[in-house]
Amino acid sequence: MRRVPSARNALMFNNELMADVHFIVGPAGASKKVPAHKYILAVGSSVFYAMFYGDLAEVKSEIHIPDVEPAAFLILLKYLYSDEIDLEADTVLATLYAAKKYIVPALAKACVNFLETSLEAKNACVLLSQSRLFEEPDLTLRCWEVIDAQAELALKSEGFCEIDLQTLEIIVTRETLNTKEDVVFEAVLNWAEAECKRQGLSITPVNKRNVLGKALYLVRIPTMTLEEFANGAAQSDILTLEETRSIFLWYTAANKPQLEFPLIKRKGLAPQRCHRFQSSAYRSNQWRYRGRCDSIQFAVDKRIFIAGLGLYGSSCGKAEYSVKIELKRQGAVLAQNLTKFVSDGSSNTFSVWFEHPVQVEQDTFYTVSAILDGNELSYFGQEGMTEVQCGKVTFQFQCSSDSTNGTGVQGGQIPELIFYA
Repeated sequence: MRRVPSARNALMFNNELMADVHFIVGPAGASKKVPAHKYILAVGSSVFYAMFYGDLAEVKSEIHIPDVEPAAFLILLKYLYSDEIDLEADTVLATLYAAKKYIVPALAKACVNFLETSLEAKNACVLLSQSRLFEEPDLTLRCWEVIDAQAELALKSEGFCEIDLQTLEIIVTRETLNTKEDVVFEAVLNWAEAECKRQGLSITPVNKRNVLGKALYLVRIPTMTLEEFANGAAQSDILTLEETRSIFLWYTAANKPQLEFPLIKRKGLAPQRCHRFQSSAYRSNQWRYRGRCDSIQFAVDKRIFIAGLGLYGSSCGKAEYSVKIELKRQGAVLAQNLTKFVSDGSSNTFSVWFEHPVQVEQDTFYTVSAILDGNELSYFGQEGMTEVQCGKVTFQFQCSSDSTNGTGVQGGQIPELIFYA
Protein backbone atom coordinates (compact mmCIF):
# COMPACT_ATOMS: atom_id res chain seq x y z
CA MET A 1 0.00 0.00 0.00
CA ARG A 2 1.53 3.29 -1.13
CA ARG A 3 0.94 6.68 0.44
CA VAL A 4 1.64 10.15 -0.85
CA PRO A 5 1.69 12.30 2.30
CA SER A 6 1.43 16.03 1.78
CA ALA A 7 2.16 19.07 3.91
CA ARG A 8 -1.60 19.35 4.48
CA ASN A 9 -1.70 15.83 5.90
CA ALA A 10 1.26 16.64 8.16
CA LEU A 11 -0.68 19.56 9.61
CA MET A 12 -3.46 17.18 10.64
CA PHE A 13 -1.16 14.97 12.75
CA ASN A 14 -2.34 14.77 16.38
CA ASN A 15 -4.93 17.43 15.52
CA GLU A 16 -8.57 17.42 16.69
CA LEU A 17 -9.63 19.30 13.55
CA MET A 18 -11.93 17.00 11.54
CA ALA A 19 -10.74 13.99 13.58
CA ASP A 20 -13.19 11.11 13.07
CA VAL A 21 -11.61 8.58 15.44
CA HIS A 22 -9.81 8.66 18.79
CA PHE A 23 -7.40 6.11 20.20
CA ILE A 24 -6.97 5.44 23.91
CA VAL A 25 -3.35 4.28 23.85
CA GLY A 26 -1.43 2.59 26.64
CA PRO A 27 -2.35 0.60 29.75
CA ALA A 28 -5.06 1.74 32.16
CA GLY A 29 -3.81 4.54 34.37
CA ALA A 30 -1.11 5.59 31.89
CA SER A 31 -3.13 5.93 28.70
CA LYS A 32 -3.26 8.88 26.30
CA LYS A 33 -6.11 10.00 24.04
CA VAL A 34 -4.92 10.54 20.47
CA PRO A 35 -7.07 12.07 17.68
CA ALA A 36 -6.72 10.72 14.13
CA HIS A 37 -8.28 10.62 10.68
CA LYS A 38 -9.39 7.26 9.34
CA TYR A 39 -8.65 7.95 5.69
CA ILE A 40 -5.00 8.92 6.26
CA LEU A 41 -4.37 5.91 8.48
CA ALA A 42 -6.11 3.51 6.11
CA VAL A 43 -4.04 4.68 3.14
CA GLY A 44 -0.83 3.99 5.07
CA SER A 45 -1.64 0.68 6.79
CA SER A 46 -3.57 -2.36 5.64
CA VAL A 47 -4.45 -3.08 9.27
CA PHE A 48 -6.04 0.36 9.70
CA TYR A 49 -7.79 -0.07 6.34
CA ALA A 50 -9.37 -3.32 7.54
CA MET A 51 -10.18 -1.71 10.89
CA PHE A 52 -12.06 1.22 9.35
CA TYR A 53 -13.27 0.06 5.90
CA GLY A 54 -13.14 -3.74 5.93
CA ASP A 55 -15.98 -6.21 6.42
CA LEU A 56 -15.49 -6.09 10.21
CA ALA A 57 -14.87 -2.35 10.42
CA GLU A 58 -14.88 -0.65 13.81
CA VAL A 59 -17.86 1.63 14.31
CA LYS A 60 -16.80 2.95 17.71
CA SER A 61 -15.50 6.51 17.90
CA GLU A 62 -12.93 5.48 20.53
CA ILE A 63 -10.57 2.53 20.07
CA HIS A 64 -8.54 1.18 22.98
CA ILE A 65 -4.96 0.01 22.31
CA PRO A 66 -3.55 -1.02 25.71
CA ASP A 67 -0.52 -2.91 24.35
CA VAL A 68 1.17 0.01 22.54
CA GLU A 69 3.09 2.77 24.29
CA PRO A 70 1.64 6.25 23.62
CA ALA A 71 5.02 7.67 22.51
CA ALA A 72 5.50 4.83 20.02
CA PHE A 73 1.96 5.21 18.66
CA LEU A 74 2.55 8.92 18.04
CA ILE A 75 5.77 8.10 16.14
CA LEU A 76 3.77 5.64 14.02
CA LEU A 77 1.05 8.20 13.32
CA LYS A 78 3.56 10.94 12.53
CA TYR A 79 5.11 8.68 9.89
CA LEU A 80 1.70 7.86 8.38
CA TYR A 81 0.83 11.56 8.18
CA SER A 82 4.15 13.01 7.07
CA ASP A 83 6.72 10.28 6.22
CA GLU A 84 8.88 11.70 9.03
CA ILE A 85 10.59 9.22 11.33
CA ASP A 86 11.74 10.41 14.76
CA LEU A 87 13.36 7.52 16.61
CA GLU A 88 14.99 7.56 20.03
CA ALA A 89 16.79 4.83 21.95
CA ASP A 90 14.20 4.57 24.74
CA THR A 91 11.19 4.22 22.39
CA VAL A 92 12.56 2.42 19.32
CA LEU A 93 11.63 -1.12 20.48
CA ALA A 94 8.08 -0.04 21.30
CA THR A 95 7.92 1.70 17.91
CA LEU A 96 9.09 -1.47 16.16
CA TYR A 97 6.30 -3.35 17.93
CA ALA A 98 3.73 -0.79 16.74
CA ALA A 99 5.10 -0.84 13.18
CA LYS A 100 4.87 -4.63 13.11
CA LYS A 101 1.39 -4.67 14.61
CA TYR A 102 0.02 -2.27 12.01
CA ILE A 103 2.15 -3.62 9.13
CA VAL A 104 4.10 -0.48 8.26
CA PRO A 105 7.27 -2.05 6.73
CA ALA A 106 9.22 1.15 6.06
CA LEU A 107 8.94 2.27 9.68
CA ALA A 108 9.83 -1.23 10.92
CA LYS A 109 12.92 -1.23 8.69
CA ALA A 110 13.96 2.17 10.02
CA CYS A 111 13.62 0.85 13.57
CA VAL A 112 15.78 -2.17 12.77
CA ASN A 113 18.42 0.04 11.12
CA PHE A 114 18.42 2.30 14.18
CA LEU A 115 18.87 -0.69 16.48
CA GLU A 116 21.72 -2.08 14.36
CA THR A 117 23.63 1.20 14.49
CA SER A 118 23.15 1.52 18.27
CA LEU A 119 24.00 -2.13 18.91
CA GLU A 120 26.84 -2.76 21.39
CA ALA A 121 27.80 -5.37 23.94
CA LYS A 122 25.75 -3.88 26.78
CA ASN A 123 22.44 -4.12 24.88
CA ALA A 124 23.14 -7.00 22.47
CA CYS A 125 21.45 -9.70 24.59
CA VAL A 126 18.28 -7.65 25.09
CA LEU A 127 18.13 -6.84 21.38
CA LEU A 128 18.69 -10.53 20.55
CA SER A 129 15.64 -11.37 22.65
CA GLN A 130 13.59 -8.68 20.90
CA SER A 131 14.82 -9.55 17.40
CA ARG A 132 13.64 -13.12 17.93
CA LEU A 133 10.28 -11.88 19.20
CA PHE A 134 9.84 -9.58 16.20
CA GLU A 135 11.26 -12.13 13.74
CA GLU A 136 14.00 -9.85 12.42
CA PRO A 137 16.73 -12.23 11.17
CA ASP A 138 19.17 -9.49 10.06
CA LEU A 139 19.09 -7.89 13.50
CA THR A 140 19.42 -11.32 15.12
CA LEU A 141 22.54 -12.00 13.05
CA ARG A 142 24.09 -8.66 14.05
CA CYS A 143 23.34 -9.36 17.71
CA TRP A 144 25.13 -12.69 17.46
CA GLU A 145 28.17 -11.03 15.87
CA VAL A 146 28.51 -8.74 18.88
CA ILE A 147 27.68 -11.38 21.50
CA ASP A 148 30.17 -13.86 20.04
CA ALA A 149 33.07 -11.42 19.64
CA GLN A 150 32.47 -9.44 22.84
CA ALA A 151 31.00 -12.28 24.88
CA GLU A 152 32.51 -11.32 28.23
CA LEU A 153 31.19 -7.74 28.00
CA ALA A 154 27.77 -8.94 26.80
CA LEU A 155 27.39 -11.57 29.52
CA LYS A 156 28.47 -9.19 32.28
CA SER A 157 26.08 -6.45 31.15
CA GLU A 158 22.91 -5.53 33.04
CA GLY A 159 21.01 -6.25 29.83
CA PHE A 160 21.90 -9.95 30.03
CA CYS A 161 19.98 -10.18 33.31
CA GLU A 162 16.84 -8.80 31.60
CA ILE A 163 16.42 -11.48 28.93
CA ASP A 164 13.84 -14.27 29.00
CA LEU A 165 14.69 -17.85 29.92
CA GLN A 166 14.53 -19.16 26.35
CA THR A 167 17.00 -16.53 25.13
CA LEU A 168 19.26 -17.36 28.08
CA GLU A 169 19.27 -21.02 27.05
CA ILE A 170 20.03 -20.15 23.43
CA ILE A 171 22.97 -17.94 24.44
CA VAL A 172 24.41 -20.48 26.90
CA THR A 173 24.33 -23.24 24.26
CA ARG A 174 26.14 -21.01 21.74
CA GLU A 175 29.24 -22.80 20.45
CA THR A 176 31.04 -19.63 19.31
CA LEU A 177 30.88 -17.58 22.53
CA ASN A 178 34.35 -16.09 22.76
CA THR A 179 34.85 -16.26 26.53
CA LYS A 180 35.86 -18.55 29.39
CA GLU A 181 33.30 -20.87 30.95
CA ASP A 182 33.59 -19.36 34.42
CA VAL A 183 32.33 -16.08 32.91
CA VAL A 184 29.32 -17.94 31.48
CA PHE A 185 28.62 -19.56 34.85
CA GLU A 186 28.80 -16.25 36.72
CA ALA A 187 26.47 -14.63 34.18
CA VAL A 188 23.92 -17.42 34.61
CA LEU A 189 23.99 -16.94 38.39
CA ASN A 190 23.46 -13.18 37.98
CA TRP A 191 20.49 -13.86 35.69
CA ALA A 192 19.00 -16.31 38.22
CA GLU A 193 19.26 -13.71 40.99
CA ALA A 194 17.51 -11.11 38.80
CA GLU A 195 14.80 -13.63 37.87
CA CYS A 196 14.16 -14.42 41.54
CA LYS A 197 13.60 -10.70 42.13
CA ARG A 198 11.23 -10.50 39.15
CA GLN A 199 9.20 -13.40 40.52
CA GLY A 200 9.20 -12.06 44.08
CA LEU A 201 11.23 -15.00 45.39
CA SER A 202 13.89 -14.82 48.07
CA ILE A 203 17.37 -15.18 46.63
CA THR A 204 18.41 -18.66 47.76
CA PRO A 205 20.38 -21.41 45.99
CA VAL A 206 17.21 -23.54 45.77
CA ASN A 207 15.19 -20.74 44.16
CA LYS A 208 18.01 -19.90 41.76
CA ARG A 209 18.16 -23.55 40.67
CA ASN A 210 14.39 -23.60 40.24
CA VAL A 211 14.22 -20.49 38.03
CA LEU A 212 17.12 -21.76 35.92
CA GLY A 213 15.74 -25.26 35.44
CA LYS A 214 17.63 -27.12 32.73
CA ALA A 215 19.61 -23.97 31.82
CA LEU A 216 22.02 -24.71 34.67
CA TYR A 217 22.97 -27.95 32.94
CA LEU A 218 23.86 -26.13 29.72
CA VAL A 219 26.91 -24.50 31.33
CA ARG A 220 30.04 -26.45 30.42
CA ILE A 221 31.40 -26.55 33.96
CA PRO A 222 33.85 -29.46 33.37
CA THR A 223 35.64 -27.37 30.70
CA MET A 224 36.78 -24.88 33.35
CA THR A 225 40.22 -25.38 34.82
CA LEU A 226 40.27 -27.09 38.20
CA GLU A 227 41.33 -23.78 39.77
CA GLU A 228 38.46 -21.87 38.12
CA PHE A 229 35.97 -24.47 39.32
CA ALA A 230 37.35 -24.58 42.86
CA ASN A 231 37.38 -20.79 43.23
CA GLY A 232 34.01 -20.20 41.58
CA ALA A 233 31.33 -22.79 40.84
CA ALA A 234 32.33 -25.10 43.71
CA GLN A 235 31.74 -22.28 46.20
CA SER A 236 28.57 -20.88 44.62
CA ASP A 237 26.19 -23.07 46.69
CA ILE A 238 24.00 -23.58 43.62
CA LEU A 239 25.47 -27.01 42.92
CA THR A 240 24.49 -29.87 45.19
CA LEU A 241 27.19 -31.50 47.31
CA GLU A 242 26.93 -34.60 45.13
CA GLU A 243 27.40 -32.55 41.94
CA THR A 244 30.40 -30.73 43.42
CA ARG A 245 31.96 -34.02 44.54
CA SER A 246 31.38 -35.65 41.15
CA ILE A 247 32.96 -32.76 39.27
CA PHE A 248 36.03 -32.77 41.53
CA LEU A 249 36.35 -36.51 40.88
CA TRP A 250 35.93 -35.92 37.15
CA TYR A 251 38.97 -33.62 37.27
CA THR A 252 41.15 -35.87 39.41
CA ALA A 253 40.07 -39.52 39.39
CA ALA A 254 41.13 -42.21 36.93
CA ASN A 255 37.58 -43.60 36.83
CA LYS A 256 35.57 -40.50 35.98
CA PRO A 257 31.93 -40.30 37.09
CA GLN A 258 29.09 -39.48 34.72
CA LEU A 259 28.15 -35.80 34.70
CA GLU A 260 24.99 -34.02 33.54
CA PHE A 261 27.01 -31.04 32.29
CA PRO A 262 28.49 -30.80 28.75
CA LEU A 263 32.10 -31.97 28.67
CA ILE A 264 33.33 -30.45 25.39
CA LYS A 265 34.90 -26.99 25.42
CA ARG A 266 33.30 -24.30 23.25
CA LYS A 267 35.05 -23.60 19.95
CA GLY A 268 34.84 -19.85 20.43
CA LEU A 269 35.98 -17.69 17.53
CA ALA A 270 39.18 -18.17 15.56
CA PRO A 271 41.06 -14.86 15.29
CA GLN A 272 42.04 -13.72 11.80
CA ARG A 273 45.24 -11.84 10.97
CA CYS A 274 45.76 -9.11 8.42
CA HIS A 275 49.47 -9.01 7.52
CA ARG A 276 50.39 -5.79 5.76
CA PHE A 277 54.03 -6.47 4.78
CA GLN A 278 55.37 -8.76 2.08
CA SER A 279 58.72 -9.31 3.81
CA SER A 280 60.69 -8.53 6.97
CA ALA A 281 64.33 -7.69 7.59
CA TYR A 282 66.82 -6.41 10.13
CA ARG A 283 70.02 -4.44 9.85
CA SER A 284 72.35 -3.41 12.64
CA ASN A 285 71.51 0.02 14.09
CA GLN A 286 68.51 0.32 11.75
CA TRP A 287 65.43 -0.06 13.95
CA ARG A 288 65.41 1.04 17.58
CA TYR A 289 62.92 1.60 20.40
CA ARG A 290 63.42 4.40 22.90
CA GLY A 291 59.85 5.09 23.99
CA ARG A 292 58.87 6.46 20.60
CA CYS A 293 55.51 5.66 18.99
CA ASP A 294 54.95 3.31 16.04
CA SER A 295 51.54 3.97 14.51
CA ILE A 296 49.45 3.31 11.40
CA GLN A 297 45.93 4.18 10.24
CA PHE A 298 43.51 1.64 8.76
CA ALA A 299 39.95 1.34 7.48
CA VAL A 300 37.84 -1.71 6.59
CA ASP A 301 34.93 -2.28 4.22
CA LYS A 302 32.97 -4.42 6.71
CA ARG A 303 32.29 -4.13 10.43
CA ILE A 304 34.86 -6.16 12.40
CA PHE A 305 36.21 -6.50 15.95
CA ILE A 306 39.86 -5.63 16.54
CA ALA A 307 41.30 -7.97 19.18
CA GLY A 308 44.99 -7.05 19.19
CA LEU A 309 48.19 -6.46 17.23
CA GLY A 310 50.97 -8.67 15.94
CA LEU A 311 54.37 -7.06 16.62
CA TYR A 312 57.97 -7.76 15.66
CA GLY A 313 60.53 -8.53 18.34
CA SER A 314 64.27 -8.67 18.85
CA SER A 315 66.62 -9.40 15.94
CA CYS A 316 69.46 -10.48 18.26
CA GLY A 317 68.24 -13.28 20.47
CA LYS A 318 65.56 -13.79 23.07
CA ALA A 319 64.29 -10.60 24.70
CA GLU A 320 61.37 -9.30 26.75
CA TYR A 321 59.45 -6.20 25.74
CA SER A 322 57.09 -3.92 27.60
CA VAL A 323 54.52 -2.47 25.25
CA LYS A 324 51.59 -0.10 25.33
CA ILE A 325 49.11 -0.66 22.51
CA GLU A 326 46.26 1.69 21.68
CA LEU A 327 43.30 1.97 19.31
CA LYS A 328 41.86 5.41 18.53
CA ARG A 329 39.15 6.90 16.36
CA GLN A 330 39.34 10.61 15.53
CA GLY A 331 41.67 11.12 18.49
CA ALA A 332 39.41 9.36 21.02
CA VAL A 333 40.96 6.31 22.73
CA LEU A 334 38.75 3.22 22.27
CA ALA A 335 41.08 0.69 23.88
CA GLN A 336 44.58 0.38 25.27
CA ASN A 337 46.68 -2.18 27.10
CA LEU A 338 50.02 -2.07 28.86
CA THR A 339 51.59 -5.51 28.90
CA LYS A 340 54.70 -7.57 28.11
CA PHE A 341 55.68 -10.16 25.52
CA VAL A 342 58.76 -12.31 24.96
CA SER A 343 60.46 -12.40 21.58
CA ASP A 344 62.41 -15.55 20.65
CA GLY A 345 64.78 -13.74 18.29
CA SER A 346 63.00 -14.90 15.13
CA SER A 347 61.16 -12.84 12.51
CA ASN A 348 57.83 -14.21 13.77
CA THR A 349 55.15 -11.80 14.92
CA PHE A 350 54.10 -11.82 18.59
CA SER A 351 50.48 -11.31 19.62
CA VAL A 352 49.53 -8.51 21.99
CA TRP A 353 45.85 -8.35 22.93
CA PHE A 354 43.43 -5.68 24.03
CA GLU A 355 41.43 -6.57 27.14
CA HIS A 356 38.27 -6.91 25.04
CA PRO A 357 37.75 -6.93 21.26
CA VAL A 358 36.65 -3.52 19.97
CA GLN A 359 33.94 -3.01 17.34
CA VAL A 360 35.27 -1.16 14.28
CA GLU A 361 32.83 0.33 11.77
CA GLN A 362 33.29 0.20 8.02
CA ASP A 363 34.63 3.08 5.90
CA THR A 364 36.11 4.95 8.87
CA PHE A 365 39.81 5.38 9.59
CA TYR A 366 41.16 4.19 12.94
CA THR A 367 44.66 4.54 14.40
CA VAL A 368 46.59 1.74 16.09
CA SER A 369 49.78 2.50 17.99
CA ALA A 370 52.50 0.65 19.89
CA ILE A 371 55.16 2.07 22.19
CA LEU A 372 57.80 -0.57 22.90
CA ASP A 373 60.53 -0.70 25.50
CA GLY A 374 63.09 -3.49 25.31
CA ASN A 375 65.92 -4.70 23.11
CA GLU A 376 66.44 -1.80 20.73
CA LEU A 377 67.39 -3.81 17.67
CA SER A 378 64.35 -5.39 16.06
CA TYR A 379 62.95 -6.86 12.90
CA PHE A 380 60.87 -4.54 10.76
CA GLY A 381 58.49 -4.94 7.84
CA GLN A 382 59.18 -4.08 4.20
CA GLU A 383 57.18 -3.83 0.97
CA GLY A 384 54.07 -2.63 2.75
CA MET A 385 50.71 -2.68 0.99
CA THR A 386 48.12 0.10 1.01
CA GLU A 387 45.31 -2.45 0.51
CA VAL A 388 45.09 -6.00 1.85
CA GLN A 389 42.32 -8.53 1.23
CA CYS A 390 41.90 -10.76 4.29
CA GLY A 391 39.08 -13.28 3.88
CA LYS A 392 35.95 -11.24 3.15
CA VAL A 393 37.40 -8.04 4.61
CA THR A 394 39.43 -5.43 2.73
CA PHE A 395 41.85 -3.31 4.77
CA GLN A 396 43.21 0.04 3.64
CA PHE A 397 46.28 1.58 5.29
CA GLN A 398 47.50 5.17 5.63
CA CYS A 399 50.42 6.74 7.43
CA SER A 400 49.64 8.18 10.86
CA SER A 401 50.81 11.53 12.20
CA ASP A 402 51.13 9.83 15.62
CA SER A 403 54.03 7.75 14.32
CA THR A 404 57.36 9.13 15.61
CA ASN A 405 59.55 6.05 15.16
CA GLY A 406 59.46 5.60 11.39
CA THR A 407 56.52 3.23 10.95
CA GLY A 408 54.42 3.94 7.87
CA VAL A 409 52.60 2.16 5.08
CA GLN A 410 55.76 1.02 3.30
CA GLY A 411 57.64 -0.33 6.30
CA GLY A 412 58.19 -0.49 10.02
CA GLN A 413 56.43 -2.04 13.02
CA ILE A 414 52.79 -3.24 13.59
CA PRO A 415 52.88 -5.88 10.84
CA GLU A 416 49.55 -7.47 11.83
CA LEU A 417 46.04 -6.55 12.93
CA ILE A 418 44.30 -9.39 14.79
CA PHE A 419 40.53 -9.38 14.41
CA TYR A 420 37.23 -11.27 14.42
CA ALA A 421 34.81 -10.93 11.52
